[in-house]
Amino acid sequence: MQYRKDRYGNEISALGYGCMRFSSTAGRIDIDKAEKEVLAAYEAGVNYFDTAYVYSGNEAALGTILERSGIRDRVKIATKLPHYRLKAGDDPNRYFDEELKRLRTDHVDYYLMHMLNDAPAWHRLEDLGLADWIAQKKKSGAIGQIGFSYHGNADAFCALLDAYDWDFCQIQYNYLDEHSQAGLSGLAYAEQKGIPVIIMEPLRGGRLANNLPKAAVERFKAADPARSPAEWGLRWLWDQPGVTCVLSGMNTPEMVAENVRVASDCLPHSMTAEEKAVIADVCRIIRENELVGCTGCRYCMPCPKGVDIPGIFSAYNHLRSDGRFVALKEYMMCTTLRHDYTGAGNCVKCGLCETHCPQHIAIREQLAAAKKKLEGPAYKIGSAVMKKMFRY
Repeated sequence: MQYRKDRYGNEISALGYGCMRFSSTAGRIDIDKAEKEVLAAYEAGVNYFDTAYVYSGNEAALGTILERSGIRDRVKIATKLPHYRLKAGDDPNRYFDEELKRLRTDHVDYYLMHMLNDAPAWHRLEDLGLADWIAQKKKSGAIGQIGFSYHGNADAFCALLDAYDWDFCQIQYNYLDEHSQAGLSGLAYAEQKGIPVIIMEPLRGGRLANNLPKAAVERFKAADPARSPAEWGLRWLWDQPGVTCVLSGMNTPEMVAENVRVASDCLPHSMTAEEKAVIADVCRIIRENELVGCTGCRYCMPCPKGVDIPGIFSAYNHLRSDGRFVALKEYMMCTTLRHDYTGAGNCVKCGLCETHCPQHIAIREQLAAAKKKLEGPAYKIGSAVMKKMFRY
């Protein structure tokens, strides 16, 4: 197994176990099956296991597996505080103590603010005394390192990195999201600040492994018949030195074996120019079927009215590739679940963005189309509920 360093020099396996996708039967996690897969990964060198308070039954399943296998002190647990549920001063203790009980441990190695999407959201938590609470927990050893998971644009991500002395962070990143969400610019900024980055959705929830266009699959096969699309996607990530750990929701022995094999020999800067060209070709093939040909270059930004143009177009393109539910979720996370709304409704059609767009996209027209498709009745109801739930 390849290992990379955290901020304090501790070794984290380049492959992390994303526990959210433990196998389940009739809505219940199959702990015996999950245990076999977790132990196979552990025995192959995986030492980073990621879960969260809101993943139903997940923390308890991981805690049971680690306790009965006797390996708790030889692995690192990462879990997340549902900060959007905090209302009163003792709420952090209530949630954290419940998590420790579920995980059957007395400390969490890597603790994240779950889906913290902008600096104002963090400042709200500071007003609740959370920074002092974190300091106390770190001093007592109950929390090892503190970080956040993130869905949003690069500018807000960089501002959030600057808002507090974070130990690490977690972002959605893959070859199709290279210039959306936090993206390459966010990854580079974190690397510049010496902040380790954990990668989630490395294969877009499996889409980049199992649901590629036929032409994209054929392009990969022509380049190397022995490599799966999943291997291509993972190698692209581990080629980048700013990537500390890539989470994979492994739920078959074959998936564990393949990911471990790839993680063991893919070092930074190991991809050839020819291999990178293959990835670029696959991206082009995928984008041929997108609604808007936005590459996420961000030359259109910043918008004087705060419209997150690349984020909106990324969500809009999900309509065709991944369906309405995924598109709406992406749109709400990137433009609505934040202190200041950055959606298409802010557009005043000034046209400044279009003067800078290298792709010559009719941005105003496409923003109006995206708003019509994404901000319908389902969005209005869902955003109202989620903003109340997540306290934005």
